[in-house]
Amino acid sequence: MIDEVLKVFKKIDAKDFRILTGIETGMKHFEWVPIEELNKYTKMPLDKLEYRLRKLVRDKLVVRTTQPYEGYQIYFEGYDALALNSFVKRRSISAIGDEVGVGKESVILEAIRQPELAIGKPSPVIIKFHREGRTSFKQIKRVRDHIGEREHFSWIYAARLAAQREYEIMTKVYPQVSIPKPLDQNRHAIVMEIAKGSLLSKTKLLNAEWYLDEILRQVKITYSLGIIHADLSEYNIFVSEDGVQLIDWPQYITPAHPHADEILERDVSNVLVHFNRKYGIKRELEEVIREIKSGASLIGATKEEASRDEAIIEGTLKRGEGLNEGISEENKDKENDNKEEAFGEERN
Repeated sequence: MIDEVLKVFKKIDAKDFRILTGIETGMKHFEWVPIEELNKYTKMPLDKLEYRLRKLVRDKLVVRTTQPYEGYQIYFEGYDALALNSFVKRRSISAIGDEVGVGKESVILEAIRQPELAIGKPSPVIIKFHREGRTSFKQIKRVRDHIGEREHFSWIYAARLAAQREYEIMTKVYPQVSIPKPLDQNRHAIVMEIAKGSLLSKTKLLNAEWYLDEILRQVKITYSLGIIHADLSEYNIFVSEDGVQLIDWPQYITPAHPHADEILERDVSNVLVHFNRKYGIKRELEEVIREIKSGASLIGATKEEASRDEAIIEGTLKRGEGLNEGISEENKDKENDNKEEAFGEERN
């Protein structure tokens, strides 16, 4: 659990993080990373390595097996610690608050981000930890040729792929589409601004027709950018006095997808059914779909801007098809002998 990670985080030093990174790297090739491989990677004396591994096992950041050989894995707790350490070192966060949401495939925590300049106040953000597990991974593996038949290509890469995919598309559609601003991504986690307002599913709207129009306008803008959300419903739309924001993007597709029309219709139908059931507002699905598809270029953009942004989106999609299989965080976040102070006081 993430609470357990936060309890031990301040006790983890740079050498412990190097061991965790070694296991993370080794799991690309081994189901259980042999201690001999960790010895080569960390360059620690074997007795000191074994001592630190025992501590990491005790803190539930590492799992150990002795059959058929002595080997190690990290699970979500160890991966959480690695991502949090990178965010702290990059100053993407400075304090962790409460858990504000738990889903089948994600955990959401509040956090604090210091201002980039000396002036200004710290701002609240959230960290979304993807939790795609072994079941979800099997589905991802079936539709991604670059994964192939590697038996050790595990949940780590499924969760990392989902976070990378979601972050990349968020950075490309923001701010044209109304979404929380993406701030940073590492491994299976994303730092972003807090969505404004409350979930549509839990909110009684006073001017429901206006909000329905605004949601459909955002769907149209998204479609004009060459993107379909593919998981849209009242459970991932936030509403506030300022308008609406769409969340949860890792399953997005493009209009080139063989089932794009069907998936777009499902997204729109989910929204229309909610407003019909809760507010008695009726719209014809076919008419709404025609309106969404009617924009030939980006809404409010020149033809040149539309071509530019469509090219950006296309490039993103090509990059998103392949996950960088190597563990590039080692290059981004070189281990420091002195780890920065991790977290401030928890938020109330």
